[in-house]
Amino acid sequence: MRMGIRTFILGAGLFWFGMFGQVSHGEAAQILIHMKTSLAVDDAQICAVPNIAWAMVKAGHQVKILVDASAVTSVTKGFGWFNNLVRSDSTALDRAALPERERQSLSEQMDISLEEIPHNYGEYFHFLKTRGVEIYGNQTMMLLYNIDLSQVDAAVIPIPLGPMVELFSSADKIVVY
Repeated sequence: MRMGIRTFILGAGLFWFGMFGQVSHGEAAQILIHMKTSLAVDDAQICAVPNIAWAMVKAGHQVKILVDASAVTSVTKGFGWFNNLVRSDSTALDRAALPERERQSLSEQMDISLEEIPHNYGEYFHFLKTRGVEIYGNQTMMLLYNIDLSQVDAAVIPIPLGPMVELFSSADKIVVY
C-alpha cells in the first residue's frame, strides 16, 4: 500500500472540504461520501474515506457513506476466488492495516488515545458507526459482482436503487472517492 500518499490525501481532503464544502459556521450539514473505488484499484482513495468521515463528524456534520461501484468488493468477505479459499472470513478492508504513523496522527488530530484508534480499515468502518456514521452499499453493484449479501461486512447496509436516490437527493454536500 502507498502509506505516504494516505497522509497527503487526508490533508488534501480536509483542505478541499474547508475550501469548497463548508457550510455556515455552526450549521450541521448532511454529508454523503460516495466511495466508488476498490482497495485493489487505488488504496489511497478508499483509505481516505474514513479519515474524512471522522473529521466531518467531529466538525458536527451528519455523515453517510455509500459504498458503490468496485468498492463493494472491498467490504465483502472472501471476495475473489483466492481469498475465498484462504480468508473467507475477512474483507479486503479487514486485511488493510492502518500504518502506525497514521494511527498516531489520527490520535493527535482527533484528540483521543492511541489505544482507541482502530488497527485496520475494517475496524475503522465499525468505529465510525459508533460515532454515528451510516454506511450503505449499492445492492445492484453487489448483484453485478455476484456478491452474496450475507458476505457483506455487517457495518454496511445493502440498499437498492430507490434508497440510493434518496441518499443523493437529501445530501447537502457530496464528496466522491
